[in-house]
Amino acid sequence: MSRVKPLSLSALLEQHLLLPSQPRVVALLSSELRKPEPGMRSLVQLFSTDPVLTARLLAAANGPAHLLGQRVHSIPEALVLLAPVQLRQLVQKAAPVSASHVSAGWSLANFWRYSLDTARMARALAMSVQANASQAYAVGLLHGLGELLLQAADPDTFFRLSELLEPLHPKRPQVEMQLMGYCSGQITAHLARQWNFPELISDAFQFMHAPMEQPVFEPLTGVLHLAVWRASTRALNWGERQLAVTFPAETGLALGMDIDMVLRQASIDWHAAGSLDVQF
Repeated sequence: MSRVKPLSLSALLEQHLLLPSQPRVVALLSSELRKPEPGMRSLVQLFSTDPVLTARLLAAANGPAHLLGQRVHSIPEALVLLAPVQLRQLVQKAAPVSASHVSAGWSLANFWRYSLDTARMARALAMSVQANASQAYAVGLLHGLGELLLQAADPDTFFRLSELLEPLHPKRPQVEMQLMGYCSGQITAHLARQWNFPELISDAFQFMHAPMEQPVFEPLTGVLHLAVWRASTRALNWGERQLAVTFPAETGLALGMDIDMVLRQASIDWHAAGSLDVQF
């Protein structure tokens, strides 16, 4: 019998070890880290393709053992801080799951591809507004962890949600709030706080679906919001009319960007991003 009520937010967060990584990335990282001197470029590229491994990496870099005056915001910063032995331990603890896994129309391969699209889009938009591109890439890559954890830890609720509205639809957060009392963005934000991420990052997740509601508008949150909009509508194969009526114009205005600028930047960045591609 299916559970009647969704898991509470606190109960869901306790299941974070269920978050899956890509087997191929885990294998390639393990191989690279067995070398006497692992290549920094290879490590950056490999971590940059897996949301969960990146989350574990940033969590380790922001842990008590590495507490600095400043928090670590990006993959390159974290890799400089952690020793190879720590990286090996982190990768060994990964929970790889086949990309062929599908649940309630939820394909891990599609999720990983969408996460990469969002990360690339966030990076491109950040560069356009003179924001930190590495930081924007990280939040773009990680923003969907809440949805991923919900699918892994509470598949019944995930299935019920998917019957109402597909996972990447821009209105999905409202449906989640109605059914669960919280949304996937809040799950990601709580995970970020649980892992001691910088407040700037956890706040970006908290307000990523409504950046204009943040007490003080933060460009990183706005960049993430636009990146999520474009990557999700691309995954849904929306046409020009749907794009035009759903474009977050207020957020775009706050960043000095219109829909044409966002769409043009997306096209440029996706076509130039082959170096980070992973075969799913």
